[in-house]
Amino acid sequence: MELKIALLPGDGIGPEIVGEAVKVLNSVAAKYGHTFNYTKALVGACAIDATGDPYPEETHAVCQASDVVLFGAIGDPKYDNNPTAKVRPEQGLLRMRKSLGLFANLRPLAVFDSLAERSPLKTEIVKGADFLCVRELTGGMYFGRPQGRSEDGNTAYDTCVYTREEVERILKLAFEQAQKRRKQLTVVDKANVIATSRLWRQIAKEMAPQYPDVTVEFMFVDNAAMQIIQRPTHFDVIVTENLFGDILTDESSVISGSLGMLPSASVGAEVALFEPIHGSYPQAAGKNIANPMATILSAAMMLEHVGLDKEGKAIRDAVNKAIEAGVVTEDLADAGAKVYSTTEVGDYVAAAI
Repeated sequence: MELKIALLPGDGIGPEIVGEAVKVLNSVAAKYGHTFNYTKALVGACAIDATGDPYPEETHAVCQASDVVLFGAIGDPKYDNNPTAKVRPEQGLLRMRKSLGLFANLRPLAVFDSLAERSPLKTEIVKGADFLCVRELTGGMYFGRPQGRSEDGNTAYDTCVYTREEVERILKLAFEQAQKRRKQLTVVDKANVIATSRLWRQIAKEMAPQYPDVTVEFMFVDNAAMQIIQRPTHFDVIVTENLFGDILTDESSVISGSLGMLPSASVGAEVALFEPIHGSYPQAAGKNIANPMATILSAAMMLEHVGLDKEGKAIRDAVNKAIEAGVVTEDLADAGAKVYSTTEVGDYVAAAI
């Protein structure tokens, strides 16, 4: 297969972790006879510095011309610490999602047995946890208009808006994902208080008969936040709106013991995008200490998305081999054990392919 891949390393540790994922992808291409063509583009703070725009038209054109996008991270302290900044890196991420039609974010959470003890939760609670969060990505409060602040600076307002079309398409995807897994879907909302949540629940109930093999349950978001901590093994597929999904997926991510292990995919009408769920970690940038596993596993999801299941499994097996061998960065290393650098971990996984 010949695959055109847009590379958007972004800010902070983004270039380092994307570089290791490319190293692994090149090993896959060599072993299985594929050709992967990469085109780099700017996004985030580095794009603002270079062009004044966090998501330049040139970057959008590169993404549209590619089969898939591999994305690193965005964010920079000089913008994070400046609440008055008119242009921010995160605006580029939101615009990229909207422009590419990426309406769904898929975040799998699977606890590696060898890492279960690293979870902040008890091992007996997290061992065997394996669920998928499906987050709506282009609607809700993050995109609602009107939005703003009063002239006197004493009042601010946001609006949360969802249409039937937006809700139906994300629920359809979630039902289909549940059919591929253990056939259990949890719809998370706040229907006792919020009107948009009542619309979500109404539509989910209307659609459920179309998927008779899937068991559907409804859970208020506050209860879901508790249940994910108390009973993570209960869940199979969780679907929810943008703001709730942002919070719940970050909460879920710590169950595995490290943010550096969790990949994600953003899919929709056009090209799909794959990225680690962690941020740009600017404190580690350039130090060769960041965990590249989440980005490498995002590359595995990317290959599986285009039908290269065997190749995606090869990456996952190589990552497992590295973990079992203790070839991990500082966030995963046992006390007193050798700590490997970003590049050393990437080298090991690439060689294991």
